[in-house]
Amino acid sequence: MLDPRYAYMSAYLKAEEPKMVAGNHLDRLSRTTNVADALGVIRETDIGAYLEGTTFRGFEDIDRAMWTYFAERIAYIEAFKYMPADMRSVSRSFIVKYDVINVKATLQGIVTGEKTPLIPIGAICDAGFLDDLNESETMQDVADVLTQSLLPDFVPAIKAYDPAGGAKAKIAVESRLEGEYFHQFLKTASEVREGAALGKAYGLVIDLTNLGIACRAVVEGVGPAAGDYLISDGYIINEKTLRDVLPYKLPDIARRLDSPQHRDIASEIASAYDKSRSVTVIDEVLEKHKYAALRDFLSPRALSPLVMAWYLVLKETELRNLRLLLKAIYDGIAVEEVKRYLLL
Repeated sequence: MLDPRYAYMSAYLKAEEPKMVAGNHLDRLSRTTNVADALGVIRETDIGAYLEGTTFRGFEDIDRAMWTYFAERIAYIEAFKYMPADMRSVSRSFIVKYDVINVKATLQGIVTGEKTPLIPIGAICDAGFLDDLNESETMQDVADVLTQSLLPDFVPAIKAYDPAGGAKAKIAVESRLEGEYFHQFLKTASEVREGAALGKAYGLVIDLTNLGIACRAVVEGVGPAAGDYLISDGYIINEKTLRDVLPYKLPDIARRLDSPQHRDIASEIASAYDKSRSVTVIDEVLEKHKYAALRDFLSPRALSPLVMAWYLVLKETELRNLRLLLKAIYDGIAVEEVKRYLLL
C-alpha cells in the first residue's frame, strides 16, 4: 500500500506551483523599468511577498535576499513531519550542487584574487563552514572545509587542481567536481521510489553537461585531453563520440553527433558562440535544454520523491529568471535583451 505521506507531500508541493513566478509574470516584468514596479508585478507570489518585506539598497542586497528565501523554503519543507525519508534524501542530494557552485567560485577567487559572494545553500552552509570556505586562501583550505562538511569525496579533485595549468586545469577540476555530484545524486536516485525515472532525467542532464565540456574544450583549445574529464553515466551520448569531436572546431561538432536532438543543440551553441565570441553562451544554451529535459521527466510525476526534485528545479528556475530580470533593471539594460535567457 502506498504510504499516505507521499500523497500529502505531493498535494502540498503541487499546490505551491501556482504561487511561483510564472510566464505571465515574466511577460509583465519584461515591460518594467524600475525595481519597485517589478516587485509590484510579483507581489502576489510567494517570493514576491517575501521580498516586499525586505530592505535593500542595490542588487547585491536583493540577490542575497532571494538566495536566503530559497534556503529558507528548502529548510521549511525538509522539516515537515510527514515528509518521507527518500523525499528528504532527494532534497539533501540535490542541494549539494550549490556546494559545487560555491567551491568553484572559491577556486576562481583564489586564482584571481577577487572573491564572489557565496550562495547560502548546501551541506557546507548547513554545517556552518560557509564563511571558512569564503576565507579560504589555498587548495588545502578548501579541502579542509569539504572534509569538515562531510563532503570528503570532493577532496581529491581539489588536491589534484593546479591553477598553473590554465584552462585545461580549470575544466578538469570543474568537471571532476560536477562528476562527483552527479555520481552521488544518481546513487540516491537508485535508492528511492521511482528512482529509475529520476536517474534517466539526470542522465540526460549529464549528456548535456558533457556536451558543454566538449564545446568549452574546443573553444579554449584544450583539445583531446578533455576526453579524460567527461562525466560517466550519461544516457544517450556515447563518450567515445565526444572524444572523437575534440580535435575539431566548434561548428564541426554537430554533424559528428549521432542524436538529431544533440546535433541541433550543438548547432545552436556554435551559432551563439559565433555571434558573441563568449564561452559563457555555451552554458546559457545548455541551461534551457537541461531544464526542458527535467521538465519533461519530472513535472508529470506525483506520489513519489520526484515531486520534490521537480519542486526544487522549479524554485531555482524561478530564482534564476528573477535574478536575470532584476539585474538587467538595476544595470539599466533593456529587459527585452535578456528575455532569450529565461527558462520557461
